[in-house]
Formats: sequence, C-alpha cells, structure tokens
Amino acid sequence: MKKVVIIGATSAIAHQTAILFAKKKYSIALCGRNLSRLATVKADIYNRFKTELLTKEFDVCNFATQEVVLNSIISELGGIDILLIAHGSLPDQSDSQKSTDNIIENMNVNATSVMTISGIIAEKMEKQAHGTIAVISSVAGDRGRQSNYIYGSAKAAISSYMQGLRNRLYHKGVHVVTIKPGFVDTPMTSHLEKNFLFAQPDSVAKGIFEAIESKKDVVYLPGFWAFIMWIVKHIPETIFKKMKM
Repeated sequence: MKKVVIIGATSAIAHQTAILFAKKKYSIALCGRNLSRLATVKADIYNRFKTELLTKEFDVCNFATQEVVLNSIISELGGIDILLIAHGSLPDQSDSQKSTDNIIENMNVNATSVMTISGIIAEKMEKQAHGTIAVISSVAGDRGRQSNYIYGSAKAAISSYMQGLRNRLYHKGVHVVTIKPGFVDTPMTSHLEKNFLFAQPDSVAKGIFEAIESKKDVVYLPGFWAFIMWIVKHIPETIFKKMKM
C-alpha cells in the first residue's frame, strides 16, 4: 500500500486530491495547522472509503521543528512514497508592496517552507531510491505582473527550485512534479470576481492525481493555461511593461 503525505491538507484542492488517493486505498497523512479542519477532512474521507488516515498538526513556517514533525509523520505512517505540498496563501498585492513584513511572510509561506520541506523529504527519498515529490506552484510564477508579482515571485522561486530538484533526483529514482494551476474557485480566491477561466477544485485535483500517477514533470491545470502562459511569456518586455495585467 502506497503511503502519501499531504501538507496543507485542509485546502480545497488538497482535500479533493486526498479523496482520489483514498479511492485507491493509499495510506494518507493529512497535515496542516488547523486540527479541527483536519478532523473534518479526515471524517469526510474515512466515511466514504474507510481507508487508513493520519492527521498531524504542522506549522510549516516553524522551521526549527520541520524535520522533527516530518520524521514523526513518516514514522507513524510507516514510510513515504508520495509527498504533496499544497499549502499556501494569496497575499494582497497592494498591502504587501508597502510592507516588508508581508513580503517576508509571503516568501516564507509560499516559497521558503516549500523548499525546506521538500529538501528534507528529498534526502529521505534519495536514500530509499524511490518516491515522488509533487508541489503546487502557480501560473503566476511564469511572468511577473503588476497585479500579483509578490505572490508570483514566490511561485517563480518554487518552479525554479523544483526544476533543479527534478534534475538532481532523476538520477536517484525519485520523481518531481511541478503543478501550475490557473485560477481555481476556492476559499483563497473568494474575494476575486469569477469568470470562465476559474476551474473547480475537483477537476484540478484529478489533474494532480493523474500527473503524479503518470510521472509528469510539469503540468498546467486546466491544460489550456499552458497555451495562455506560452503567449504571456513570449510578449516582448518593451510591450509587456506597458500592459495592465
């Protein structure tokens, strides 16, 4: 039975992805800061599938305790085959660009904690010579735009980090998947006006599950974002800097 650790398991996307793992009878560790919300996710999944579930409180930005908590999770679960990092926050651009503290918090939540957690697990998977590390980045990291460049800069860092990690671990039998969703209709985006570009969490979760199962390297979700971002990335800077995006 494969063993999956999901960090940020209370997010809408992570919850839906955990459901898909449960359908396959994977052993799952659900990790996050809010124990009551973790309990709700666990109850929902267990009532449906009666699969083995572990919940663990995990403050991803407590860097001093990360390795201890991860070791405890893996020990209780009995190993690790798949790590899915799904935690994150969407800072307000106008507030963040005026606040050093907000910028630091954004980088710690959306970038630094992801790097340190995946780095710890990379060492373990490298030694066992198998496993998959999957991280949710974002299309926002593909090019800096005035509307969200602070959030986007964190996601750009993650995408670059994952690319390097994938190159390193390929030779060790460990696969690394970078997941780049576009707009998703979740509580994190509840303040944004919805349009046809917004996907539902369950459809994005299906794409994540399939990307992990098929060992893809980079996946845009929904897939049309690959085409959109190809266009965005290829607009000349002399033109792009004048655009309102």
